[in-house]
Amino acid sequence: MPFSDYKTALVTGASSGIGAAVVERLRRENIEVHAIARSAEALQQLAERTGCIAHVIDVTDRKALVELTGRVDFDILVNNAGVDRPKKFLEADEGDIDLLVDVNLRAVLHICRLVVPGMVARDRGHVINISSIAGAYNFGGNSSYHATKAGVSMLSNQLRIDAFGKRVRVTEICPGRVATDIFNHVHGDDPSIRERFIDGFELPQAADIADAIAFAIAAPVAVNIGHMEITPTLQVMGGLQTAKPQAPVKTDRSGEPNP
Repeated sequence: MPFSDYKTALVTGASSGIGAAVVERLRRENIEVHAIARSAEALQQLAERTGCIAHVIDVTDRKALVELTGRVDFDILVNNAGVDRPKKFLEADEGDIDLLVDVNLRAVLHICRLVVPGMVARDRGHVINISSIAGAYNFGGNSSYHATKAGVSMLSNQLRIDAFGKRVRVTEICPGRVATDIFNHVHGDDPSIRERFIDGFELPQAADIADAIAFAIAAPVAVNIGHMEITPTLQVMGGLQTAKPQAPVKTDRSGEPNP
């Protein structure tokens, strides 16, 4: 359906980066946008700048989400909120795993559970799930993140099956590296992080991802753009590594190395 057929949108992780860019893009189409994030100050600034309706809500706060989705019928849902704790899975701790599953996957499942049935009943709606190239490709140190994003990818496919027969469209957006502040959120607010991940690279901007989402939403109702992989031109995925076997490390009964 073109933008003129949609009236309301819910965007998570809306206070910065891709989320904020999506809010700005949808507001330019006169969509009533409800923006969810934890950062009250950044969210308020976004509301003042765009006219969106701000909700300081953590996506894991199910009670707050039930209240919001119970009083507003959303035509567009953009599941953008996400977190990462990059480290090798052999070094992962319980809190890291729980956080990534809670925010990246469980919250997406519950928000879809709360919003999509209404779309089906009204025969109108568009779900945008922002996953990652990590949901389809392997790179080191992010096993929990890969697992949660792969779950979002499969959910996107399954939603189309569950809503089959109704005009509810589902689009999975799979970004590669994008020039946003997510790297500082994940790796620490240090100038070296920007130098490592952004400076000197030719990267898509958050607005480019928002424009791609707008393109999918603006397509005719007969068109469902199911999957968009958006990466820098100078970024490729994949690779092959081969290692020689390593001798096992001898340990004592406590598990400590035993020379």
